[in-house]
Amino acid sequence: MLSRVADSLYWMARYFERADHCARVLEANHNLMLNPSKTAIEERWHRITENLGLGPESHALEPQAAMLELMTDPSNRSSIVSCITGARENASQVREQISSEMWERLNQLYHEITQMAVQFRRSRDFDTKPIFTTMREGAYKFYGVTAATISHGEVWYFIQLGKYMERACALPSFLDAIFSNSSALDDLDWVGVLSSCSAFEAYCKVYTADMRPDHVAEFLLLNSEFPQTVRYSVDQMQNALRHISRPSSETNYHRVERIAGRLCSSLAYAQIEDLITRDFPKTLAGIVEQCEKLHTAMHETYIDYPVQTAFEA
Repeated sequence: MLSRVADSLYWMARYFERADHCARVLEANHNLMLNPSKTAIEERWHRITENLGLGPESHALEPQAAMLELMTDPSNRSSIVSCITGARENASQVREQISSEMWERLNQLYHEITQMAVQFRRSRDFDTKPIFTTMREGAYKFYGVTAATISHGEVWYFIQLGKYMERACALPSFLDAIFSNSSALDDLDWVGVLSSCSAFEAYCKVYTADMRPDHVAEFLLLNSEFPQTVRYSVDQMQNALRHISRPSSETNYHRVERIAGRLCSSLAYAQIEDLITRDFPKTLAGIVEQCEKLHTAMHETYIDYPVQTAFEA
C-alpha cells in the first residue's frame, strides 16, 4: 500500500473518532451543567472543554458559548465541524480504496453537520440535541457500513488503527479531567461519565448500578470486552498492526511491536487498586505518552520512512 494512502486512511479514522468523542462528551456533560444546584461541576466543565480543545481563556465563556465553539468553529481543529471536514478530506484522497457506501455516509454527515453549524452560528438561540443526534447516528452508520462493505485487509486495519489510536488517547485524558475532582461527584455525575462513552448499560451489566469511582475507572480503563475502553482499544491497535504487512526494515517493525506489546501488557495485568492508590494522573498521562510513542513509531515505519527503505522493498 502507498504510504499516502495509509496516511489518509489512518487520519480519516482518527478525525472521525475525534468528532464522535467530542459530541458524546459534550452531550452528556452539558446536560449536567443544566442543574444549577451542582456548584462543583463548573470546574469539571472547564477541564473537559480544555481537554476537548478550548484554551484556558474559554473559562470566561458561558457553557452555551463554549458548546457553540466546540461544535461549529471551523478555526478550532478540535471542533466537530473541523474534525468531520478533516475526515472527509482524507476520505476524498482514497476514494478508490474505500467503498462507495462509506463515502456516501461520510459525505452526507459532513453536509448535515456543516449546515447545522451555519444555522447555529447565525442564531445563538439553538437546541443542541439535533447535532448530537445527527453525529451519533451518523457514526453508527459510518462504522457499520465500513465493517460491512470493505474487505478486511490492510485498508480495514489502517482504519482500525486510526480509530482506536484516537480512542486510546482521548479516554485517559477525559478520565484525568473527571478524576481531578472525583470526590465532589455524585451518582448522577458518574452516569454522565459513563454516558460520555456510551457505556452506562454495559457498565451496569458488570457492576449493576453501583456507581463507585473505582469501578467506573476499572471499567473504562481495563475492561477487555467493551469497545469504548482503553484496554479494548489498545488490544485492537495491536491486532491491526499484526495484520498490516511488515516493512522491509525489521528494526522499525520490531520497535512498533515492542511499544504496542508493552502497552497491552501494562493494561492486561494491571489492578485498578494499584493504579488509583499510586499517582493516577501520572498513570493516565503515561498511557497517552505510550500511545504517542506508538503513533510516532508507526508513522516512521509505514508513512514517513526513508527513501532508501522504499527502494529496498
